[in-house]
Amino acid sequence: MSGSTERAKTAVIVEDDPDIRHLLAEVLESAGFSTVAVGNGIDGVDAVATHQPLITTLDVNMPGIDGFEAARRIRQRSDTYIIMLTGLEEEADVVLGLGAGADEYVVKPFRPRELRARIEALLRRPRAGESGAAAPSHLNGAGRPTPAADAVVDISPASADTSGSPRPAGVDAAVEGEWLVHRDLRLDPDSRIVRLGGDDLELTRTEFDLLATLMESKRRVRSKADLTLVLRGESYVTSYYVGDADKRAIEAHMTNLRRKLGDSPVNPFYIETVRGVGYRLTSELSGS
Repeated sequence: MSGSTERAKTAVIVEDDPDIRHLLAEVLESAGFSTVAVGNGIDGVDAVATHQPLITTLDVNMPGIDGFEAARRIRQRSDTYIIMLTGLEEEADVVLGLGAGADEYVVKPFRPRELRARIEALLRRPRAGESGAAAPSHLNGAGRPTPAADAVVDISPASADTSGSPRPAGVDAAVEGEWLVHRDLRLDPDSRIVRLGGDDLELTRTEFDLLATLMESKRRVRSKADLTLVLRGESYVTSYYVGDADKRAIEAHMTNLRRKLGDSPVNPFYIETVRGVGYRLTSELSGS
């Protein structure tokens, strides 16, 4: 068996509760993974370095180092998908976990079927450093339809509607060759490169996918539920449940994304919040 195949079937479980550890092993093994289970953060970091798993689950409250610190150390040496499992559900804890490098944040108690669905959704996302070349030709690296190369976006106030009807062309966030452009922010969906000014911007997979979605959507508002489904790879399905924890996770991802962009939610330059609805790009006419 090749190393890449072995890696694709390996998951590391870092959990100090033996009952939950056993449940996680059952869920992951039912999804076709071989599992390596450890009971503390230090052993978890070492297990990830040794086995280079595709999926890693991390408990937050563990002896030794906690899940936040374990995630930071793992992220320094691995692009494994990290799912944090915890009883904490305050927004600050979600922000801290996602800021440490986690890709998903699941609050205990969780339903095994839901956890497996989230794992499968993670596996549909490109890994860090992957291009979208392996995706079907009509999809970009984030798993969504690629806009036409000559498409441009409207910046007029009238474009705030979400009806999806045709709108006048503008100069706000155009597709420049293969790049999506908004002000001095440029994003290439295929190579998954983001540049702010003239500098490369380092984003997590989830942050990239959120930014790509907003830049493709231009001035159309995207709700938190909508963005949750996009991240799960289910953007065209309306029957999936989106809970409060999912919406808080989107808020936390947006907080981290804005911090990296140097953007202010009060006086935004790139991404604005539409209160009670969701997020969209700013207009070129404002915040200059």
